[in-house]
Amino acid sequence: MEEKQHNENNPFKRVLGLPTAILLVAGIMIGSGTFKKIVPMSQALHNEGYILLAWIVAGIITMFGAFTYAGLANMTTQTGGVYEYLRLIYGRFISFLFGWSVFTIVGSGAIAALAFVFAQSVATLVPLPGPFPVQTLAVITIVFLTWFNYRGIKKGSVLSNVVTIAKITGILLLIVSGLLYTGHPASGSPEKLPGSTAGGAALLSGFFGAMLSALWAYDGWANITFITGEVKNPRRNIPLAIIGGVGIAMTLYVLLNYTYMRVLPIPVLSQLGTDKIAAAEVASVLMGQTGKTIVAILIMVCTFGALNGCIISYPRVYFRMAEEKVFFRNAAKVHKAYKTPHISLIYSAVWSIVMVCSGTFDQVTDLVIFASFVFFALASFGLIRMKQKKIITSKVIGYPVIPVIIILFCAVLVINTSIIHPIASLMALLLVLTGIPFYIYFRVLTK
Repeated sequence: MEEKQHNENNPFKRVLGLPTAILLVAGIMIGSGTFKKIVPMSQALHNEGYILLAWIVAGIITMFGAFTYAGLANMTTQTGGVYEYLRLIYGRFISFLFGWSVFTIVGSGAIAALAFVFAQSVATLVPLPGPFPVQTLAVITIVFLTWFNYRGIKKGSVLSNVVTIAKITGILLLIVSGLLYTGHPASGSPEKLPGSTAGGAALLSGFFGAMLSALWAYDGWANITFITGEVKNPRRNIPLAIIGGVGIAMTLYVLLNYTYMRVLPIPVLSQLGTDKIAAAEVASVLMGQTGKTIVAILIMVCTFGALNGCIISYPRVYFRMAEEKVFFRNAAKVHKAYKTPHISLIYSAVWSIVMVCSGTFDQVTDLVIFASFVFFALASFGLIRMKQKKIITSKVIGYPVIPVIIILFCAVLVINTSIIHPIASLMALLLVLTGIPFYIYFRVLTK
């Protein structure tokens, strides 16, 4: 009865159709990762086939996630998405820890990082004034997009559509240029590349390390669930939007990385310094200095679009938390005229700006995948639990095989990440656990 009441009293307008939802998923996913991650992946694997396989497997796991969340979406049409699924399965505490990780790590960190990379891209094209030009522009961009989306999700979604179409077009042009390039043979046979003969545990660890890079580029696919309350026919359109958006991103990622390796050999890619952007180096070979400029513009457009999508979606989680009285209560307010969670948007902007100014976002982004996949596993197990209890009775694609695969994959990825990056993994866990005293504060002291 409570769920029915929530759905009937939805404070938002359902204005987003399926095409916009698909473009929003793709727009959030396609940020700066696809232009840079080939370098650490080349260092981890030294093998073209394995690198492409890492992108494909990461895409398949993401698609499996879409099928899983399609099943969970049958429980509710309420804003909050994954937060709401976890609340209905495990109760307020576990869902709060998810929401708290979104606020402290995943959401705010992503917004800060995207804003910073956008500002960096602008700085490579136009000299910026002031003592801290990149940070200043990053802050201004967050403030502008927050204000823009404050005034209605319809405006924000139109901007997202335009930017996403522009960046898909730009990426396709880069791919076509690379596929037509004849100045360099592919990159030699994989057997002759340094480190390509590594096997066993070392190869598996390297493969999962490379997949971690790919998963960072795929991250954001579930954000569409956060705005369920503003999507038309969400039980149908949310799953289709995720599948469509992931399909677009996966196709572009595989083709783009194949293009990189077709133009530059793996040893060259693996030796690029941290100050180099792989896509810019490839474009430089294809088009000279003009190519570098085009890639800088492309990264600027991609990060701006992804940033806009993140600013739209993450505050909806904080709004739902506030409704459940596990966040600052005024975050549950909806603007009377614009029908947006305007206070939640402000909270999101303020914390993201703090991260930009302090520089902590760079460290926090390393923790995003670790924290996300812990809750991904919990959601997948929750689907099995809800099916067994017959709370979810509809057919779920791939059930029960796909949820089990996701749980096992998440377990291996989290364990491998803990071994490779023990300090970052511990920091992610500690940041999530900092939510406990806040949970007590919200549930007990603010009644």
